[in-house]
Amino acid sequence: MITMIKKTSTVLLATIAISGPMMTSLSAHAADEHFVMISHAPDSDSWWNTVKNAVKESADTMGVRVDYRNPSTGDLADMARIVEQSIATNPDGIIVSIADFDVLSGPLEKATRKGIPIITINSGTAEQSLKLNALMHIGQPEYEAGFGAGKKAQKAGVTSFLCVNHYITNPASVERCKGYADAIGVDLTSSMIDSQQDPSGIEMKVRAYMRSNPDTDAILAVGPTSAHPTIRALDKMKLNGKVHFSTFDLSEDIANAIKNGTIAFAIDQQPYLQGYMPVVILTLYNRYGIIQSNNINSGPGYITADNLALVEKLTGTVR
Repeated sequence: MITMIKKTSTVLLATIAISGPMMTSLSAHAADEHFVMISHAPDSDSWWNTVKNAVKESADTMGVRVDYRNPSTGDLADMARIVEQSIATNPDGIIVSIADFDVLSGPLEKATRKGIPIITINSGTAEQSLKLNALMHIGQPEYEAGFGAGKKAQKAGVTSFLCVNHYITNPASVERCKGYADAIGVDLTSSMIDSQQDPSGIEMKVRAYMRSNPDTDAILAVGPTSAHPTIRALDKMKLNGKVHFSTFDLSEDIANAIKNGTIAFAIDQQPYLQGYMPVVILTLYNRYGIIQSNNINSGPGYITADNLALVEKLTGTVR
């Protein structure tokens, strides 16, 4: 998925408990401050576990309570309803990913009218965050991250590619693919597939595309959900190391694929920062009226075989 960002300490929860299967209490502290973090991620997206870890550590450090809420299937209409439900509880702040500006702008306007401060994270742009009247945006500039990855691939001789997009309804994922396509100078339309999220289906679609387009130089996956089945597809087709393969984000499988040469590099948006920093910033804003004047770009960073050892032990927890 998709996705963004950096470290520090606290997240959001409530003196009023929000009921529902999609809400998880991330801190046992009893506190006056009640924040809510709302992401677009389905329950199956393990990448967000690092964000949740950061939220818990940040909440514990700052002595606040945070609710983490998400649409269980990743449905954006469901996410918009969660935003509205969360606003109705009058939290002291909202942290939200801009999975789709058009879908979320209406519900989030209600937060502004009620004077609830907002920090946007992960998906979306600084410009969209500003339009939502958010205090700031913490995340990775997605087009620029894709463009940077494409430039690295171009230096390796790449002139064509396949973007395996498992979350095509999220504009940020398309921006990743578009940046890469522009960097190597190709049209995205014929270079991107809507793989959806079923692992077997993704593997099958990648294999079918590569059979139909045998001259494809490279593959870009927009996250672990699409990267893991692509690793298996290349292995079965005996294309490991023969196709320049890069992916957004990190996992144990991706780290192993970097080590064995299947993946050239992973684009790291430092998700820990996306969970840790907004809790700290909202706490300082609520308590003291302190707010920094700039957004936080949490990425992109690039993980290769040369620097993998620095982050591998922390995969899934801090990295």
